[in-house]
Amino acid sequence: MTSTAPHADETLVAAMRRALSLATHGPAVGENPQVGCVLLDESGAIVAEGWHRGVGTNHAEVDALSHVDSAAGLTAIVTLEPCNHTGRTGPCAQALIDAGVARVVYALDDPNPIAVGGADRLRAAGIEVTGGVLADEAHELLRPWLTSVRLGRPFVTVKWASTLDGRAAAADGTSQWITGTAARQRVHEQRAAHDAIAVGTGTVLADDPTLTARGDGGELLPHQPIPVVFGTTPVPTDARLRQHPAGLIELGHRDLGAGLSELYERGIRRLYVEGGPTLASAFLREGLVDDVLVYLAPLLLGGPKTAIDDLGVTTMSEALALRIHHIESLGDDLLVVARPYQPTPED
Repeated sequence: MTSTAPHADETLVAAMRRALSLATHGPAVGENPQVGCVLLDESGAIVAEGWHRGVGTNHAEVDALSHVDSAAGLTAIVTLEPCNHTGRTGPCAQALIDAGVARVVYALDDPNPIAVGGADRLRAAGIEVTGGVLADEAHELLRPWLTSVRLGRPFVTVKWASTLDGRAAAADGTSQWITGTAARQRVHEQRAAHDAIAVGTGTVLADDPTLTARGDGGELLPHQPIPVVFGTTPVPTDARLRQHPAGLIELGHRDLGAGLSELYERGIRRLYVEGGPTLASAFLREGLVDDVLVYLAPLLLGGPKTAIDDLGVTTMSEALALRIHHIESLGDDLLVVARPYQPTPED
């Protein structure tokens, strides 16, 4: 069930849904959220649209305003509360005031402590403000960014591929390829949707990975995640990671919490953990995982090479509980997307 603000009419809901669609045109990576905006005239017709295209560019509201000669009397529909601070660009709340809009409708309050207060600023200027329209849908879209801002660390996605019996490799250590081409291409798409991709030094030494995001023809995708290496062993001078187009971050330690804080300070908001069982298990064990992505291949291997190591679980009551969010079919393989279980009042 999608929650929305009281008395939000169908026109506003439809306009907000359009704004959410526009928001997805912007980059999912980087420090800023994906935001969309539409401007409505008195009849409820859309007269302009805009979205945020990344750090340093116009925010969605200013982008939409740039497409009209006059915004006097218009209604602005925006997916996130207009910001109230000056950074690389000016405050959107003031831009809407200066433009003369009559009403602002938004989906989510801005959780960023340096940007809050836009709604209050608008109201103080005599503009009618309504929040909470399609809040659930906006929250789902912005979940990685919202999580990162709230926790002060990157949103963490842990991924692994395994057989149906949970094995990541055969007894002799071979693992290429457990999954098929469709699943492997989906991994490359997910790499490109993250700011950084993490592995441990064990994976670097054993596999010498490239960790690039590539298209189905082998070409580099436009956005490349920065490779991040957890561990104390230096990356070899001849390792392929040292040729990565986005550079390389060697943390020089195994402290996950400290590493995430350092990455957040560097502007990294989405981290894709693609190391072996040791690193994946460490993130799970410390409760630092926001999404779990498991690629399941219709194979059975048996043996000791499990996809996940010890999680510190000794009895069923200690099991790490997940909720399945969705399942994708990728050729003969399945992608199971799960999230850590968080009890709700109905549970």
